Amino acid sequence: MSLGITEITLILVVILLLFGGKRIPELARALGKASYEFKKAKEVIKKETDELKDAIEDVQEKPEEYKPNDV
Repeated sequence: MSLGITEITLILVVILLLFGGKRIPELARALGKASYEFKKAKEVIKKETDELKDAIEDVQEKPEEYKPNDV
């Protein structure tokens, strides 16, 4: 389902009426910051996942090096 020009215009008019012209730049800035933080967090999670994957592969390749100590 795709939005046409009429729907997009209607949405923009409603946003303008609800928030006013002065608040829209603030909202856009907040959305931009939120998007940046989300992308940054996603990259951190991907990096940590890759590191864990590599560590698991190392253990699977050389299991004798990672045996628990005798108690």
